[in-house]
Amino acid sequence: MNKVLKYKVESDDFLNAGKVSDKVRDELRSLGLDAEIIRRVSLALYQGEINMIIHANGGEITVEVSDDCITMQLADKGPGISDVETAMQEGYSTAGENLRSKGYGEGMGFTTMKKYTDEMTVHSKVGEGTLISMKVYLK
Repeated sequence: MNKVLKYKVESDDFLNAGKVSDKVRDELRSLGLDAEIIRRVSLALYQGEINMIIHANGGEITVEVSDDCITMQLADKGPGISDVETAMQEGYSTAGENLRSKGYGEGMGFTTMKKYTDEMTVHSKVGEGTLISMKVYLK
C-alpha cells in the first residue's frame, strides 16, 4: 500500500479547523486501518493543523501511507520557532489572549503530537518557517 494525500491549510481559517484531520481519518478508515492507529494519527494531525492556522500562516500537510507506517509532514512559511526545545514543553504557548478566549493556545499542541506519534522531529528557522515530521507505525 502506498498512498499520498496533500492538503493546503489557510492562515486564520478557524471555520475549517480540523477539516484536514477529518479527511485523513476518513481516508484511513476507507483503507481498513486499525482504529487505534487512526485515532493516534487524527489527534496528532489535528494539533498540527491548528498550530498551522494559529501560528504559521497556514501551510501544506502531506500524509503518506505505506505498508509499515503513516508519515505526516507539516510545512509552513511562517515566522519560525526561535526555541524549539521550549516550544515542546507542556503548557508553553505564544497564543494571545484573543485566541485563548476562544479555546485555543492551551500549550498542548506539540505535547499531544509527540504523545500520539512514534517519531516526531521539528526543524524550524526564524523568518523562514517550520517543517514537522511525524510517524505512526502500523503495528
